[in-house]
Amino acid sequence: MLRVDIRDLQRGPVQTVGQLQPDDPAFQGLDLNLIGPVSVTGQLQGTGQGEFLWRGRFHGAMQSECRRCLVDVRTDLDIEVTAAIFSSDPEAADAPDFYPLLERASHIDIRDVAREELALAVPARLLLCREDCAGLCLTCGADLNAGPCGCTAPAEPVRGSNGSSEASNL
Repeated sequence: MLRVDIRDLQRGPVQTVGQLQPDDPAFQGLDLNLIGPVSVTGQLQGTGQGEFLWRGRFHGAMQSECRRCLVDVRTDLDIEVTAAIFSSDPEAADAPDFYPLLERASHIDIRDVAREELALAVPARLLLCREDCAGLCLTCGADLNAGPCGCTAPAEPVRGSNGSSEASNL
């Protein structure tokens, strides 16, 4: 159950357990490339007038490209989250991990938290197939992880904006 009736929280914390499928509308517009469902477990509790706290975990897997050699990389996700949900504190909107709740809302949907937290936690643009990935030859495009490409002149390494090699910027 990832959608909790606020009245249930009057009796105490509520356990949240469920799965989100990769095609769930909560992930619409995000480029997560999830492999299979994301398991969601946690606990939601009231902390005061119109304030709630959810502590939980997301488990799943995603696929992306290595940023150096472009091969597919599978990454297991195990993300711990603490999220504050407020309906009555406009100053809380500036707090990290803040999630607004409509003033007259009768339910809290953890899928809203899942969408944002997964989007922030997944390092999709920073994935490497392995730490020592050699990348692609800048001259011929060969995968240098498979061995030397045979180009006559070695290509200069890609330089970052500070003049250091791309690999040292990681």
